Amino acid sequence: MSLSSQSARPLACLKQALRQCRAERQQQQTRSYAAAAAEVQYPSLQTRYPLPAKSFRTSQATKQNRFETGMRKIPVAPQVPSTRKLCPDPVAAVTASQISALDATGARTRLFSQENPDRARVGDILLVRQKSGEPFSGVCINIRQGNSKIDSAILLRNNLTRVGVEMWYKIYSPNVEGIEVVQRKAKRARRARLYYMRQPRHDVGSVDNIVRQYLRQRAGGPMNNAKGRDARSNKKKNNKRGRN
Repeated sequence: MSLSSQSARPLACLKQALRQCRAERQQQQTRSYAAAAAEVQYPSLQTRYPLPAKSFRTSQATKQNRFETGMRKIPVAPQVPSTRKLCPDPVAAVTASQISALDATGARTRLFSQENPDRARVGDILLVRQKSGEPFSGVCINIRQGNSKIDSAILLRNNLTRVGVEMWYKIYSPNVEGIEVVQRKAKRARRARLYYMRQPRHDVGSVDNIVRQYLRQRAGGPMNNAKGRDARSNKKKNNKRGRN
């Protein structure tokens, strides 16, 4: 009994498959007959909705049906402009806007520009006027110009009551009212930083007398060859050594 039941199972599956194939064939035939009848009874359907060609694509059908009567046009948002194309270098743009706001006339930019032959250099005596506080003058021993131009600064050295004093000043600081060149160095140094002036034998000394003569000349008074107090003392020492 077990053998007969096992042998009958494959035949039953095959019969079921054949029945399913016949049913599907009949359904396909009825569909084709209905389509042929529709073509005969409703010819307007073929004029308004023609049969797709062999090279039919869904995107083409969407474009054709988009502008038919009775269909609402799909709103499309405009493309947002690229920020990279509008401003390729935002850091440079922000720096330029800040410099134009802090230095409207461009005098400080020209004073320290590398393209200006009469620019301020290390070794020159500069006078910095501030909006709050007394002006400070001294020998410029360093001009710091890093990656950001807005952070440019100068280091001035002077002697106050025979004590060496150094002050950093931002070129584009809002507190700085103006920077003037009092005296230019006759012989240019081959160094970008004159830190050797901190040594006693190379120290220029006080430059207050030179600044007073410069201010007197600007006011219209006579100009004398003024030298610092320490410079005169060094000259006396050299004369004494020559006598010995």
